[in-house]
Amino acid sequence: MIHRFLDTVWGQAMNLLTAPIRHRRWIDLLVLAALVGTLAALWLVGKEWTSVQRPTVEIALGALALPKYLLLSLIRAIAAYIVSLAFTLVVAYWAAKDPRAERILVPILDILQSVPLLAFLPPVLLLMLTLFPRSNIGLELSAVLLIVTCQAWNMAFSFYQSLKTLPKELEETSSLYGFTWLQKLRWVEIPFATPGLVWNSMVSVANSWFFLMSAEAFRAGNKNFQLPGLGSYMNTAVEQGNTRAQIYAILTMLVLVVLLDQLVWRPVVAWSQRFQVDEGAEVDPGDNWLLRLFRRSRLLKWLEKRRNQRLQRRVPRPALIRKAREEIQRPGKLGSWVAASALVGILGLFSLGAFSVVRLLAEVSGAKWVTLLKAGGASLARVLLSTFLATLWTLPVGLWIGMSPKWSRRLQSVVQVAASFPSSLIFASLILLFSSVGISLGVSCVLLMVLSTQWYLLFNIIAGAQAIPADLREASTAYRMSLWKRCWNLYFPAVFPFLVTGWVTATGGAWNASIVTEIVTAKQQTLRTFGLGAEVVLATEQGSMPHLAASALLMAALVVLFNRLVWVPLYRLAETRYALNR
Repeated sequence: MIHRFLDTVWGQAMNLLTAPIRHRRWIDLLVLAALVGTLAALWLVGKEWTSVQRPTVEIALGALALPKYLLLSLIRAIAAYIVSLAFTLVVAYWAAKDPRAERILVPILDILQSVPLLAFLPPVLLLMLTLFPRSNIGLELSAVLLIVTCQAWNMAFSFYQSLKTLPKELEETSSLYGFTWLQKLRWVEIPFATPGLVWNSMVSVANSWFFLMSAEAFRAGNKNFQLPGLGSYMNTAVEQGNTRAQIYAILTMLVLVVLLDQLVWRPVVAWSQRFQVDEGAEVDPGDNWLLRLFRRSRLLKWLEKRRNQRLQRRVPRPALIRKAREEIQRPGKLGSWVAASALVGILGLFSLGAFSVVRLLAEVSGAKWVTLLKAGGASLARVLLSTFLATLWTLPVGLWIGMSPKWSRRLQSVVQVAASFPSSLIFASLILLFSSVGISLGVSCVLLMVLSTQWYLLFNIIAGAQAIPADLREASTAYRMSLWKRCWNLYFPAVFPFLVTGWVTATGGAWNASIVTEIVTAKQQTLRTFGLGAEVVLATEQGSMPHLAASALLMAALVVLFNRLVWVPLYRLAETRYALNR
């Protein structure tokens, strides 16, 4: 019903808007209004960011304050995504192409993705407040960097996995045409990774909405830092038990999710269809009402024409092109020295942070370590159980959606809206509801973790199903293989590399979700279950740095140990046996 409603309302409205008409000035006016509105929004946000730092921020719970709060939260998420994308392209490419960097960066990414969001809070906040002691930009950048820790790792692992499983025919084509590394990255590797990166970008942005309350309203010891935004609005409403304000926040977030789906993700997904490797695969046509609208804008066509003219005037002479190409093909010792120096710098910073952590851990008693180990075991059991339950339904559903362009088109809006809506906004209400019917917080934690981690799996499985070559599917049909044989011999092996990436990021997301599910404050009452996530929250609120360092380190150690013993062998199996480029 939801997808029919969205298709009917948006589809019919946009068909009317993009119908053939004689004069299309209104389209140019619409584009111009959008550009002016964007500039005005950036001016408003810039004014907020550069204002004087305020000791306390009063969050108004009226409905009229929501548009401003929504804009501020959206800009923070967009800024965080830009940083995360740049981080992904640089670090994941570096790790995939340099064996020395791979041995260092991949374990560091494993550790960082396992560190809970609140563990990044003290060093990030201290650094930003030191750099910007009076300006509000320090707190704003702290919120952006905290959101980056929710987005970057998932995207980086997706891009890294795509580069490691690049089909052999694309490798051979790149060598045959003599592509430089930059040309290969631009024309082969990034296009091949684009579909998976788009789907993982969706879930990364959705994850930032999930932790919006933690990023915009955080406590460190006796200080309560709060930024105006939708997350702090919802946090204040939950603490005060204001049901009307909570409903306002949920409806506002739902409107934002639907608008982003229609204005951003659907055009981007339609655009990414052109990068499907298998030309014989049945894919949904890369078209969208917004793309059709932009194509009708004479203003955009004029701007594109002027840009092309400037580029043509700047085209270098053939001799300079040959010289630049030779320099790119032969990076020489300078590139190796730069890479080695960067690795040494990363190891130095990591060692400095490790030394500071060791000093804090010396203050933790043995009894506290025993308590944390038991809490870590309880949280680990919940993480694995939630990942298993999420896999049970996402694997068949993801295969079904990914291999059917018709249903992919129909369900894309539903899946995107459901995935982007931050379930953390309703965690407090759900936990109170579960508690009223006799379900303990320890059990409801698992159900809530499934809500927060299932989309990592679903989006990766959909991307993997769309990458299954059409000739293999046709061969399985020609040989009259049963559904079970097709699943066991083709579908499951084909999506296995994507599934492993989904498992890695889903378990990391589940660990982060534990900090918002194992302890909840609502209506002036606090519900808590025994677990490592609850220990992290308590340490942050009490300002106990040794306790926080011990909890975060133990969580990271559990995740990294599990990665080394389970996920790394599965990654190798995916690369050597189940990758389609073998």
